[in-house]
Amino acid sequence: MTSSTSRASHARLALRVVTKGEDLAALSAEWADLYARSSTATPFQSYGWLCSWWRVYGTPGRLRVFLARRDGRLVAAAPFRLERRMGCRVLTPVGGTQSDFTDIVVDDGEGDAGLCELRSGLLAQPGWDVIDVPEARPGAAILRLARLWGVRSWTMPSSTCLQLPGRPLEEVLDGLKPSRARKLRARLRKLDRMELSVTSVGADRAEHTMTELLRLHTLQWQDRPINVLHTQPRFREHLTRAAQSMVADGHAGLAEYRVGGRLMACDFSVVGKDFVGGYLYGCHPDLRAEADILMMLLRENLATAGRLGKPTVSMLRGDEEYKAKWECEVVPNQRVMLGRNLRAGAYAAATGMRATGRDVAKRRFPRLAQRITTWR
Repeated sequence: MTSSTSRASHARLALRVVTKGEDLAALSAEWADLYARSSTATPFQSYGWLCSWWRVYGTPGRLRVFLARRDGRLVAAAPFRLERRMGCRVLTPVGGTQSDFTDIVVDDGEGDAGLCELRSGLLAQPGWDVIDVPEARPGAAILRLARLWGVRSWTMPSSTCLQLPGRPLEEVLDGLKPSRARKLRARLRKLDRMELSVTSVGADRAEHTMTELLRLHTLQWQDRPINVLHTQPRFREHLTRAAQSMVADGHAGLAEYRVGGRLMACDFSVVGKDFVGGYLYGCHPDLRAEADILMMLLRENLATAGRLGKPTVSMLRGDEEYKAKWECEVVPNQRVMLGRNLRAGAYAAATGMRATGRDVAKRRFPRLAQRITTWR
């Protein structure tokens, strides 16, 4: 008998639903403890990210955070919000489209027996028809739960993510095709000739750096279509609040890039259990005209991954052409839907048809699709 099965046989899960933002805010210590015990949780399931997002984007009355405790200890958390879509009551992740990875958080000690209990507890809760988790990375806890869910579960392809091994830049270049490596090394030498300095930013300066990042981000997209979301004050508020907490907790990093003492770029990266991921950067057009910006950012992220012992550097969502030169590993996310009734089946079918339509449009209008996916 496994330890998780033994524990499950002695104390059943007790499920509680949090519906108020202030109650979510009070979970800081418990959530951090659970996060540390969950190897599949990503920074987008960290307390700092979720609490900030809900405070800025949340709609009162829609919060549904399912908390599962065993012997009083938090062992699973499903941070959802309630929406109405296509005639269904849908539970979708707190964090919204701003999160590159969406998931539930489950203690590694909870085996299949614990997940089966969680399934029963969720199905016993009224007020919802389907759970829709749009960006589950390989190995996500929600995928494990889906395998145990039963007949009313569906998965379908979602976003594509690209990643590199978390090795020094020179080793990464050694693994590329010789002709491509030569071109990239030439760009690296050009970058090295610049008076470039990189400074890591602490939580106390996060607000200033994030303000500068978004200012530079807007500049880099001048005269081109920009994701309007990134120009909104509440997006800046969310990223600032999240960065302050996540940098302090080691779940994110902020960096400032200067040339000759002049601030020319800022980068916000997330730090997961097994990866460092570039989330958002801002770059002055003058620097963009002179340097390979992706090279500049990757060099620092690869160095961070090596220093922290992370095996992977992720470019997060998007398979844009400018990333292809790095011959990245392609890692697909999955969309997971878990239902409880016939309405859930209709919702899943309609969602699949919409996804197929988008895929067809992407094939027919690849340049438009490419422009949309490069907005960040």
